[in-house]
Amino acid sequence: MDVLTDQDVQKYQDEGYLVLDGLLSPEECDALRDRMSEIIEQMDVPELCRTQFSTDHDEQLKKQGSADYFITSGDKIRFFFEKGVFDDKGEFIVPKEHSLNKIGHALHAYEPLFKAVTLSPKVQNLAKKLGLIYPVILQSMYIFKQPGIGGEVTPHQDATFLYTQPLGRVMGVWLALEDAALENGCLWFIPGSHNNGITRRMVRTPKGTFPLTDFIGREKDYDDKLFVPAPVKKGGAVLIHGEVVHRSAANTSDVSRHVYTFHIMESQNTIWSPENWLQPTEELPFPSLYT
Repeated sequence: MDVLTDQDVQKYQDEGYLVLDGLLSPEECDALRDRMSEIIEQMDVPELCRTQFSTDHDEQLKKQGSADYFITSGDKIRFFFEKGVFDDKGEFIVPKEHSLNKIGHALHAYEPLFKAVTLSPKVQNLAKKLGLIYPVILQSMYIFKQPGIGGEVTPHQDATFLYTQPLGRVMGVWLALEDAALENGCLWFIPGSHNNGITRRMVRTPKGTFPLTDFIGREKDYDDKLFVPAPVKKGGAVLIHGEVVHRSAANTSDVSRHVYTFHIMESQNTIWSPENWLQPTEELPFPSLYT
């Protein structure tokens, strides 16, 4: 069975995003969540996350350490925490399963359950229906959107961070492992906003300089009234064009909004910018979706 109808493809091309029901079964969602609980149970919290610094110089060193931890995470599984979850001795002040903002960026390569979902026949079928010829997986993340503290994500385009020439070669696949509703921070989109290019890029700075990344250009100011919510039930998916403008509100509810998300790039006749923060490595070249 085709995961996408011709009407779905048209809607994605017209609006820059598409909500799909039931891409994953409830059991598949629960298996990913259970595995994530095990990963959190076993995690080694990086020292730089726990260290509290007293001087400006120390603070600067911490920022550099954090930036380095992020920029070298493309081929690893690393932990990114919400603000204010450690006390001044570096101990958790919230349950550790509620401390995380996200885990990334190579779950698709090293975690068998996440790999199986990423490279599943359903996802392959979906990519084929969209006409992708040599799709590769760029990165993956598990996003927690914790109850009460899961912060808002401001309006942005994924191509700001994952830039290609030509544009239009990157798509996010966003899998809801729990219901994503208005109350717990579902996605919002500006339909059709994927046709106007991008105004801001995040780039690596020259070697030996700090910060390690910087922005060129600036994000436009978007009229709030243009955003349309995209709630999705557990097991549903949202396909996200690399240039569509989207955001999510803070999670003010008492339930989380766990998501597994990954990005696919059509690699045929595409240049992946060497200035992107994320770069393929010898250990992990971008793996093919059609394995």
